[in-house]
Amino acid sequence: MERYGLIGFPLGHSFSMSFFNEKFQNEHIDAEYVNFEIPTIEHLTEIVNATPELRGLNVTIPYKEQVIPFLDELSEEAEAVGAVNLISVRNKGKKVYLKGYNSDVIGFTNSIAPLLAPHHTQALVLGTGGAAKAIDYSLRKLGLQTQLVSRVRKENAISYDDIDEALIKEYTVIVNCTPLGLYPHTDECPYLPYEAITPHHLLYDLLYNPDTTLFMKKGAAKGAVVKNGLEMLLLQAYANWEVWQNDNE
Repeated sequence: MERYGLIGFPLGHSFSMSFFNEKFQNEHIDAEYVNFEIPTIEHLTEIVNATPELRGLNVTIPYKEQVIPFLDELSEEAEAVGAVNLISVRNKGKKVYLKGYNSDVIGFTNSIAPLLAPHHTQALVLGTGGAAKAIDYSLRKLGLQTQLVSRVRKENAISYDDIDEALIKEYTVIVNCTPLGLYPHTDECPYLPYEAITPHHLLYDLLYNPDTTLFMKKGAAKGAVVKNGLEMLLLQAYANWEVWQNDNE
């Protein structure tokens, strides 16, 4: 039986585990998807050595960047982003060969592209972690000018305190790449002057639990187009399976 899985810490309910195990059952695929909750990234080596049937892994918080030194190769997009959320595991003779990809880019790009209008030329990316890096890369590839936002001002990011109504009116795409608003903390949202949001804005939340976050509700109340990250996850999952199958042929 082939095995696939997810590494991260902590791990609660996993969309990937539910999605793939249902897929394997429905399509009579002799495989299993499991969660590997590891306290440090160094445990990846133990997982790979102890699981000879392992063919692929997904990577989530906090290891999307930390995992890179443990890989043998990176895809072009993963290298450009500087973050990995997908690993193919191949056996080359006696060596296990690990290649990192970033399907966040594929999933997000294909999900947001149909929503973009000509006036969507600038985007605020809320967060600076691995997911935010992939989103920033995707938006720039789609032709938008981007600005990262962090809790504290950094060399490549402004802080939430720097965002005023004038800036919000200028940046008509806002993507939440933070965990603010994730269940059970549904009364939280990124600190923004939401009163400046207009029907010309597009607010995209990478979260999907709850279906409509407070960030989305505040945007919708001002007439903005809003979307959660569920479709992105589905598109990622399809891309993940394609990579694993192609790399193990």
